[in-house]
Amino acid sequence: MRQSRLLPLIIATALFMENTDSTVISTSLPMIAQDLGEDPIALKLAITSYLVSLAIFIPISGWMADKYGAKTVFRTAIGVFMVGSLACAGANSLEGFVFARFLQGMGGAMMVPVGRLVLLRSVPRNELVQALATLTIPALVGPVVGPPLGGFITTYFDWRWIFFINIPIGILGIVLATIFVPNLKEDDTPPLDLVGFLLLGIGLALVMLGFASGGRHMIPLQVSVGCVIVGAISLVLYLMHARRTPHPVLKLDLLKIQTFRISVLGGGLFRVGVGSIPFLLPLMLQIGFGLSPLASGSLTFIAAVGALFMKTLAKRILERTGFRMLLTINALIGASFIAANGLFTPSTPAWLLMLVLFVGGCFRSLQFTSLNAIGYADVSKRDMSYATSLSSVAQQLALSMGVALGAFALETTSALHGSATITARDFGPAFWTVAVISGLSAVMFFRLHPNAGAEMSGHKALERKMPSSGMGDGMNNGGR
Repeated sequence: MRQSRLLPLIIATALFMENTDSTVISTSLPMIAQDLGEDPIALKLAITSYLVSLAIFIPISGWMADKYGAKTVFRTAIGVFMVGSLACAGANSLEGFVFARFLQGMGGAMMVPVGRLVLLRSVPRNELVQALATLTIPALVGPVVGPPLGGFITTYFDWRWIFFINIPIGILGIVLATIFVPNLKEDDTPPLDLVGFLLLGIGLALVMLGFASGGRHMIPLQVSVGCVIVGAISLVLYLMHARRTPHPVLKLDLLKIQTFRISVLGGGLFRVGVGSIPFLLPLMLQIGFGLSPLASGSLTFIAAVGALFMKTLAKRILERTGFRMLLTINALIGASFIAANGLFTPSTPAWLLMLVLFVGGCFRSLQFTSLNAIGYADVSKRDMSYATSLSSVAQQLALSMGVALGAFALETTSALHGSATITARDFGPAFWTVAVISGLSAVMFFRLHPNAGAEMSGHKALERKMPSSGMGDGMNNGGR
């Protein structure tokens, strides 16, 4: 019992480090761009390069943990992330910074999914919602302290110092993992699907790079289009390969489980809007409104405070509503608060801006806690590693698409306004575009059975039997 309570806190060390890093960087992006002599929008490549690396290496994270042990992989991943942080601090060009972020992503790809896998395999199913909420509470402290800390360091010192924050946190994580994390592994791990790994990695990397580059930064438009085409072909070849392979690197058959499928696909749509916020919001406050990095970070951190607050209430709300009602209604509410960011102006009172960010953070946090739980409601423990890999890849793809679509909408609006540089009025349409995509996820969540995931949520409003076909067809796949 003591270990089951400690594990979420220990694994949260990795989440804390990753989330602190991402929020610190988001706040510092305009200043980093200025120091490197680049257009601020070009720094979207620093965000997407990290997500590209995650998408490439997450698919083998579960296999690595099964083969070499969760503790071994978890500790090594933290070390790689620390090396990538030091490389970011030493970067002197956009290309160097993008490469360093890619290296960080290699560590993050193993660090967070493997940590979550340990939790999923170690905690009883009826305690999983609370464990997942506990896992993210310390991790959310990162986004709380990250924006003001990053803004303070960037404003009064040098942005390079923000990456040294990860070093002491990483050392603490390695020590705690060595003492408390079990070295879970499988005795009958199948051989690595190397062909599938290469096809999938090349496909995801090229597609995401093509969309993110947009022909304006680092590579010409023709090369961006070529990346998307070649990447799409590679992904199609992977789909053909996966059907013939007994142990593919991503087990797409898991999408036959209704709860998992809707969590992945509906959650992906919702994350498109959320993924754009760390990119668009600091740019709007600093480039559009003329705030300093410290002033910007002192406003945006409040969203993480809202998310932290909601984690303490998620279990009780789920018990009352169940997954379907909560996910459907909350998707629309969360999308509305994403759209509300586009209504801010330089004259918006700070208290009103912070109120909107706080409440929006609450609803997004509730949605993510619910999505992370319902996704594994009907997945067997043996398939947990495959499920965490597939779910994590889908999440990174959605977040990356959010950055790419947000940047594209921002650039398009700026061009239509005839501006040489982005201005405050260009951000509204960008936020509204991604908000609409997030809102569409409600359609998918409504297709869940009313009793979906009842064992996890504790919601027992309906006692009628599950239908034998249709919406409930995937509910019985996977062990309980």
